[in-house]
Amino acid sequence: MKVILTQDVKGRGKEGDIIDVARGFAVNFLMPRKIAIPATAGNIKQLEARMGNIQKRETARRGDAEGVAAAVEGKKVVIVAKASDEGKLYGSITSAMIVDAVAEQLGVEVDRKKLDVHAHIKVLGEHAVQLNVYYDVKATLIVQVVAEGAEEVAAAEPVVEDVVEEAPVAEEAEEATEDVAEQE
Repeated sequence: MKVILTQDVKGRGKEGDIIDVARGFAVNFLMPRKIAIPATAGNIKQLEARMGNIQKRETARRGDAEGVAAAVEGKKVVIVAKASDEGKLYGSITSAMIVDAVAEQLGVEVDRKKLDVHAHIKVLGEHAVQLNVYYDVKATLIVQVVAEGAEEVAAAEPVVEDVVEEAPVAEEAEEATEDVAEQE
């Protein structure tokens, strides 16, 4: 049965796509939830009229997704957890914990369902986590897990103080001032 999608359906298509699905899937799942409508001649004409609006929404979503990906790409978030002396965590780091850390430390709201944590994070250290922001827009985030009590060490970045050397002109000016003071 051919249907027109009114929303994005993971693994099936995007809003406005005409797809062929099993009749039972369309009648029992897609249509009652208003995810799809039958692909009749009248509905196809309405779809053609709405395609401009659908394209504008798609462009806006992609732009937002690229902004989020740029804000997160390569950044590091620090999560504090209880750990044993060997570096193993008591429990594991969840997607919700990562989302909370990203919101708090980077100021970016992400959906926990879009995080791709390859394996359970159960040890201290740095772990790469992929964020699937939009269809082909992805970003990699570094999650650093530190033990409780060691968070001050991890959070404190070494601060390099710039040493300003006095310019030779400034030294000559001081010497000239001292010479004038001595002559008077």
